[in-house]
Amino acid sequence: MSAHDPIRALQPRFAAALAKAFGDEYKSTDPLLQWSDRADLQANCALGLAKKLSSKPRDVAEKLIAALDASDIVEKLEIAGPGFINVTVKASWLGETLSSRLADARVGVAPAAKPETVVIDYSSPNVAKEMHVGHLRSTVIGDCLARLLEWQGHKVHRQNHVGDWGTPFGMLIEHLLDLGETAAIEELGVGELNNFYKAARQKFDASEAFQQRARQRVVALQAGDKETLRLWKILVDESAAYFATVYAKLDVTLKPEHIAGESFYNPLLQAVVDDLALKGISTINDGATCVFADGFKNKEGDPLPLIVRKGDGGFGYPATDLAAIRYRSETLGATRILYVVGAPQAQHFAMVFAVAKMAGWVKDGTRPQHVAFGSVLGADRQMYRTRTGESVRLVDLVDASYDKALSLVKEKSTHIPEAEQESIAKAVGNAAIKYSDLSNDRVKDYVFDLDRMVQAIGNTGPYQLYAHARTRSILRKAKDELGLDAPTAGSAVVITHAAEKRLALQLSQFEAAVDAVASSLEPHKLCTYLYDLSTRFSEFYDQCPVLKSEGAERASRLALVSATADTLKAGLSLLGIQAPDRM
Repeated sequence: MSAHDPIRALQPRFAAALAKAFGDEYKSTDPLLQWSDRADLQANCALGLAKKLSSKPRDVAEKLIAALDASDIVEKLEIAGPGFINVTVKASWLGETLSSRLADARVGVAPAAKPETVVIDYSSPNVAKEMHVGHLRSTVIGDCLARLLEWQGHKVHRQNHVGDWGTPFGMLIEHLLDLGETAAIEELGVGELNNFYKAARQKFDASEAFQQRARQRVVALQAGDKETLRLWKILVDESAAYFATVYAKLDVTLKPEHIAGESFYNPLLQAVVDDLALKGISTINDGATCVFADGFKNKEGDPLPLIVRKGDGGFGYPATDLAAIRYRSETLGATRILYVVGAPQAQHFAMVFAVAKMAGWVKDGTRPQHVAFGSVLGADRQMYRTRTGESVRLVDLVDASYDKALSLVKEKSTHIPEAEQESIAKAVGNAAIKYSDLSNDRVKDYVFDLDRMVQAIGNTGPYQLYAHARTRSILRKAKDELGLDAPTAGSAVVITHAAEKRLALQLSQFEAAVDAVASSLEPHKLCTYLYDLSTRFSEFYDQCPVLKSEGAERASRLALVSATADTLKAGLSLLGIQAPDRM
């Protein structure tokens, strides 16, 4: 925990004051420090303490202020209303803390005190099927959490749980043979996964002979037939290569080596069933192997089973997910397991987590968490689709965003070389898509409006990029026109203007914003912080001349600009958004 945030810096001071004023038993009382419009901070604990102490809230506040030793941080303490304590932070303290974090690659954010091993299950497309808009949220949210937790110092295992096993592969392999390996590889290699799958499905629906071939091929696949496995691997490898091109376009950190699909867990399924039976957890119900976990009921109010193996002997998704959570806990040693999967799967994962805990596969202290999210909607507030009613391909979404961004960049940035314009357009396009997704509360649906998303006004990704580019432009001009080097650690920051202080206070909250996302798994909290930072910087820029000021004042303001630039860049990077230095 760093001391750049006044709330965090004051927490131990208030703890000591509470003990001094009211006794050691009150040392752990939360002072309820929060940001305030009436002062810099407000401590609201006196009202709750008054009841316990049988005293008046204002009297409690007075005693707490008298016991508080924080003159190095606090300029003024005032009691307001029934007993709120308004706290004004010293500008000199803010300046010193900002000065110490200048040119710090971590922007004043300390690594996690207790690093964990975190598994993040996200994206999860199906082999030989197109990635569509429905994969956007899992991919973008999961990648943001992976970046952020890894940056905090946790050991992160990315897991792309692709659908690469099961009965559809009989028809897919037979269709591959009908096309010929070379033609099939060519079709899959250029990303025509939808056409490939549809053609196989049409054959299966129209021809009994093809159905018979497909069913026989499934048997051969499950039996481990070498030739069938070779053909299956062609489908998997070509699909994985295509997925990688989509991830690269979207600047997502998933790589082929992160794939751990259904086939990976297939050899582990029987052991799951055997262990559940050995521990007396499972029961046979109508021929199926089931587990009845406490608290789960169907619509009729009857106990709801998790069906681990079906009556015909086949394994369903629950078996695979149980094998996965067991592997992630016992083999990977995860203490936190995140499933970035749509909200409709909430009950399924709650049951899987419950059964895994019953079986002892998830130990005390290990936290499996369903990171649920809502849907992407069109302007009609229905599921976002093409005009023909089909799901929008994810790659088409990315390309459309890039094209729209490139048009805007070419219009507004004629002074920039064409190659750099294209690089900026990619950043703007990705920022538009990612920020729009991440800035919304993830459990809610949101409307996908590309025209709004690419604009550099309001709470959008491009607005954040332009704010960052403006900071870099100021620092470039300081160097090129005035010969001033970028501020370094220890450069003096002297805060005299109200807009400077508001910006400094916002900068001090970066670590808390990062920690809030790590705890809640809600990226919109970091987006809100960055938007507020950009807004505060805009106010500062309008009210406090930087390059036209002189001497120590100019040096101090350049330091504030530099700190803002580094914080915006770091924060956007954690969202998976790369910020160009000029636009």
